[in-house]
Amino acid sequence: MKSIAIGLIVLGTISVYVAIVNRNNKHSSVKQKILKAFYPAIMKLGQTKSMILVNNSKSEPIIDFYSLSFQQIDGTPFDMQQLKGKKVLIVNTASECGFTGQYEALEKLNQLNLNRLVIIGFPANDFKAQEKGSNEEIQRFCKKNYGVSFVLGEKGIVEKKDNQQQIFQWLSQEEKNGWCNQQPTWNFCKYLIDENGTLTHFFSSSVDPLGKEITNALQ
Repeated sequence: MKSIAIGLIVLGTISVYVAIVNRNNKHSSVKQKILKAFYPAIMKLGQTKSMILVNNSKSEPIIDFYSLSFQQIDGTPFDMQQLKGKKVLIVNTASECGFTGQYEALEKLNQLNLNRLVIIGFPANDFKAQEKGSNEEIQRFCKKNYGVSFVLGEKGIVEKKDNQQQIFQWLSQEEKNGWCNQQPTWNFCKYLIDENGTLTHFFSSSVDPLGKEITNALQ
């Protein structure tokens, strides 16, 4: 009961701060700093709600993963063929989310696995309008605040609705990836694809990029 009470106090405090900051969008940088400060508490509270899906049946994709396409955040096409032979972690991201601190963990994971893992972040404004910036603003924010060097795609739609990005259509439709119908439930959900283009795991937002669940899946 004590931990629940503490959690409610923390969440209440966050809500008050965010409500104050949201009165004027020009203070978004303040909001980002507040969320970054509360990130450890948010992650701890979210651990009990983590969801992980695993391709235990080893189902192979119906549509070739490497046949997909997307534009990078600077507008240039990304060559999917360079992903062959490496694991790929795809994450839907946002700059004003309680989980935005995961950018730091994702960059560390990227640096630890440069030769065998490619991380691709896809900024999206789907959840509570927490990614309102332009591609240029998002790119600057990620570089300045978290030193992000992994691949970022253009901002787009990741939920199952009109104009859902092609990559996320594949990730969230069984008839395309072979087994998974799970769309992102919030910002910073993660999908792991193996060296042969097979979707192997889905991790919900509260799963730490540096936690044992993901590091074990990378083995």
